[in-house]
Amino acid sequence: MKNLLDVMSVQKRSEANKTQKQKPTDYRKVDKPGVVPRFLFECAIKLQIKPLTSASAAIIFHRFFKEVSSTDYDEYLIAASALYLAGKIKDDPVKIRDVINVTHNTLNRGTPPLELGDEYWSIRDAIVQAELLIARTLKFDLNIEHPHKYLLYYMKTLQSWLGHTIWSSVPIAKSAASFLQDFHHSSKILNHKPSHIAICCLSLALQSYGIQVPLADESDEASMWYTPFVSDLTKEKHWEIIEDIIEIYKQESEINSF
Repeated sequence: MKNLLDVMSVQKRSEANKTQKQKPTDYRKVDKPGVVPRFLFECAIKLQIKPLTSASAAIIFHRFFKEVSSTDYDEYLIAASALYLAGKIKDDPVKIRDVINVTHNTLNRGTPPLELGDEYWSIRDAIVQAELLIARTLKFDLNIEHPHKYLLYYMKTLQSWLGHTIWSSVPIAKSAASFLQDFHHSSKILNHKPSHIAICCLSLALQSYGIQVPLADESDEASMWYTPFVSDLTKEKHWEIIEDIIEIYKQESEINSF
C-alpha cells in the first residue's frame, strides 16, 4: 500500500498553486515535459471552450505524437490545430482567427493581435494544413471515449453510499474532476481505460481527504469500493494510474520553478 501522505501531498500542492500567483510561463524558454499541454490548456481557457473540448484537444495532441516524432513537427502548431479541430468535433467551434491570436499571443507575451498580413495568413494556412495532417495521421479516427461520463456515474452512486453529510463536507467531486482534467496533460492517459481513469481520479480524491467508503476493505482486492464498477481493475493497476496522475503535479512544479 502506498503511503497516504504521498497522495495527500498532491491535493495540498494543487491548493497551494491556486492561492499563489504564478508568473506567466515563457513557453519559448521552457523545455520541460508537459509544457506544451500546459500551453494547450492555457489557450483553451482564454478561448473559453468547454472542458470536454479542451480534453479532446489534448487527446488528439497526444495521439498524434504517439504516431510521429515530436522533433519532426512544431508541437505548438499541432496544439493550436488540435484546439481548432476539437472545437469542430465537439460542436463547440471557435473562430480560427481567435485561435491564431490567442496561441500567438500566448507564445509571444504582450504582443497585439496580428494584422491581416503575411504572418497572419501564414499561420492560418499552417493550422489548416496541420488539421489535415492530424486527421490523416490518425486515419480519420477522431472518436474519443472520455472518462468524464464514467466519473459522473460513479460519483452519483458513491454519493448515495457515503451520504449527503460526508459527501458535502469535502469537495470530492470537484477534486476528482480536477484530477481528471489535469491528467490530460500527460500522454500516459492513452495507456489506460477510461473507466479505470475515472475510478482512480475519484479514489485519489477520497484518499486526499481521508474518506473511507463504508463496507470497503482495502486489504482485500475483492472488497475494494470500486469492484462493483470495474471488476478488471487490479490494485497494482489502480496505483499505477494514481502514480501517473501524481507525476503531472511533479512536472508542474518543475515548470513553475523554471
